[in-house]
Amino acid sequence: MKRNEKYFREHMEEMINLMRTQAPEHHFEFHEPFWVLITTILSHRTKDEVTDRAARALEEKYHDMDGLSKASYEDVLKIIDKVGFKKAKAERVINAAKIIRERFGGEVPQTIEDLTEIPGVGRKTANVVLSDGFGIPAIAVDTHVQRICMRTGISHSHNPEDTEMILRRIVPEKLWLGLNPMMVEFGKTICKPVGPRCESCKINSFCDYYDSEKGKKGEERKGNKNDVKKKK
Repeated sequence: MKRNEKYFREHMEEMINLMRTQAPEHHFEFHEPFWVLITTILSHRTKDEVTDRAARALEEKYHDMDGLSKASYEDVLKIIDKVGFKKAKAERVINAAKIIRERFGGEVPQTIEDLTEIPGVGRKTANVVLSDGFGIPAIAVDTHVQRICMRTGISHSHNPEDTEMILRRIVPEKLWLGLNPMMVEFGKTICKPVGPRCESCKINSFCDYYDSEKGKKGEERKGNKNDVKKKK
């Protein structure tokens, strides 16, 4: 069937509730906005457990924004050694601490516009800080959310910002908080990058990808039957 934005707007709350039943509880290493920010900066192209260890090690050594803003690049680089793109990220986390202390009076900004003024902070990171750090309704689109949205047909754009805008239109605002962490866990366990568990997925009846895979399997079965007939 042809699904469009109107279709998903009508069914999104049901889909979210169904995904929630299959998504394990998400682990939050931090809830304090500054360390949520630092953890999210470190997380790009890095496994969660590696990110969390690195962020926790920074927090244990530097304690707060003031401490990290005065850290040496070499020391931070050693601490986040296992993180992807560590050289760029070491510079970014120190710089983020300095900018917040000097430009924002030591208070982590609470708007997308101000947060994205910090080098290395895009909309995804800013939305994570707003939702997970401040409890402000926001929708962060990371690789898991993007993949689920493209597979289902919610979004046909490879641009996460486009996907975010679609989700903002079709998801009731009361469901924005916690949406990203839930979809992340759903993406890790059900809608996996490789080998998605489509047959056991509770939202497969809403999914373009599942329909497509079902169609392919039907064609394969039909082809196999025809081959058997020809052999006879």
